[in-house]
Formats: sequence, structure tokens, C-alpha cells
Amino acid sequence: MPAVAWFLVSLVVAGSPPSVAQSSPARSADVQAVAPGVWWLPGRFERERQPDGNSLILQGPQGIVIVDSGRHAEHTQALLDWVRASGQPLRAVVNSHWHLDHLGGNAMLRAAAPAMRAYAAPAVRDAVRRRMPESAIDLERMKADPQIDEATRRMVEIDLALYARREALEPDVLIEGPAQDLTLAGRPLRVGVAFGVSGGDLWLFDPASGTLAVGDFVTLPVPFFDTACPERWRASLSELASMPFERVVPGHGPIMNRAEFDRYRAAYDRLLACAGSARAASECSDGWLADLGPMLPAGGERGAQGMLKYYLEERLRAEPARTAADCAAS
Repeated sequence: MPAVAWFLVSLVVAGSPPSVAQSSPARSADVQAVAPGVWWLPGRFERERQPDGNSLILQGPQGIVIVDSGRHAEHTQALLDWVRASGQPLRAVVNSHWHLDHLGGNAMLRAAAPAMRAYAAPAVRDAVRRRMPESAIDLERMKADPQIDEATRRMVEIDLALYARREALEPDVLIEGPAQDLTLAGRPLRVGVAFGVSGGDLWLFDPASGTLAVGDFVTLPVPFFDTACPERWRASLSELASMPFERVVPGHGPIMNRAEFDRYRAAYDRLLACAGSARAASECSDGWLADLGPMLPAGGERGAQGMLKYYLEERLRAEPARTAADCAAS
């Protein structure tokens, strides 16, 4: 799969699902309280527009920690507006992985808070140095194509602008090895790296609130398989399930309780089993929708079916060579 293909191609080919949030830009008022000292800014997933991932905000005695910074300027600005209103300094950003809808806002955060430190897995540094320059070349080719539609052109231009600032996306501190305790802004946290989504993805657990941020290990309306090793992903979900969390903040979609996380995990297992069988793709996607039930965003059925059709053809049922590089990276 070409370097540019992650998620942009799946949106163009499968069609993005109906909006699962208001179409107006995110504002600081959209930040929602989760638990004492914990807030989140829901990401947006709208037609003809690449998404923003969810962002988590943690308040410590010495300042603010953000988990994932979004892609679009209005999402990141909403985070900065909230931090400014809090009266505390932004001390750190923790990035779950290198996809731009979770990392792209780092450049804006750095400009506003030069003393901020960015924490991520080594896969983020490697993507900034290797994948992003390759993707920029592919995006420039797409932009030069006279057949490109205006919505896709705009998506390409936004990502190219982020790639132009990619030095500001590189982490200051790498998290690797076994899970470890880490104190940021005076707030005790636990972090670790799991594999299967993008070559090494950081999870963060806040013991004080029982909140576990898992990045794209959990996404709605479907799992995003663009840079994934599906079997490693399955194993990582099992590892995450063993943690003592009360709630999970996914990469995309609403916050889940433990029962909802378990339901998602079971649905993921059944989707992979169906993909490995001779059953029709429509049967696999219908099974996913049935397994999720009320967890699926309202109006998201058609978009989910289109994306799953794409992923089944291009990833889950593709020749092993198509996913070999992503599994090797994981």
C-alpha cells in the first residue's frame, strides 16, 4: 500500500460515513468533564473531511497534560483555549501514534507552549523521519492530478501543510520497553506500548480516575486497518482488557465502560474470524453491525459497510504481502 494510503484512500474509495458530531468547528465549550481532573474533547468524523481523533486532558498540580492533539486547527485551538482558561501551563502532550488525526496538532501546541514536552513510542519518530516524507511525495502527485475532486484536494492540502511542519511533530521523549510509571505535571500515570495498529502504539492509564486512553486500538464506526497488523491488534486488545480501568477513551467514538469495551473486543474477534472464512463480505459487515448494536454511531451503518468492504478487500483478505510490512513493524 502506498505511503499516502493510510486512511485518506479508505475515505476516498469507501466514502466517509455520515457525520457523528456537529458539523460546526470544535470549540473549547465542547470539552467535557469525565472525572475529577479529567476531561476530553471528542474528535469529529465528517463527510468529505479527514477526522480528528479524540483528545484527553489531564490536570496535575503542576499543569496540564494532553493525550493526542488532533489534526485540524479548530480542534487543537479548542484544546489551547481550554488550557488558557484553566490558568495552568501546558506541560506535556502524549501521542498514542503517528497518524495525523492524533499527532498533527502538536505543531500548534509547541508554538503556544514552547516548554511543552512530547512523549510517544519510537514508531512516531520513525514515521516523522521516514513515512511522512514518502507520503508527502505521494500527496503532491495526488494534488497534481487534474481528475482530483475539490474535497480530496482540500484534504491533501491540509496534510501537506502538516508534513511541512513535521519537525515539530517529532517526540522529545521516547517511551519503549515494559510498561512504566511516569509522572507528568505532577500527576502519576502509567504508560506502555502495544502493537498492531501502527507499528507501536502508546496507551496511557490514569490510576486516580481509572481512565485508560487506547488510541486507535478502539475506533468507531469500524476498526481502521490501514497500517495495521490485525492479529497483533487482537492480542493487544486482550492485554488491554487485563488492566484495572473503569472507562476507555478510544481513538474515535464515545467513551466506553468495561462492558462496552468487552463488546467491541468480541466484535473485533468475530470480524477477523469472518474475514478468514469463505463467507461473503456483506455477511461480515452485517455481523459487525449486529455485534456493535447500539454502540454504532447513529446513521453510521452505510459508512461502516462501505469502509468494511474496502478493508476486507484491501487488507483483511489481501495477499499476505500487502500487510507483511505493517506486521514486521509491529
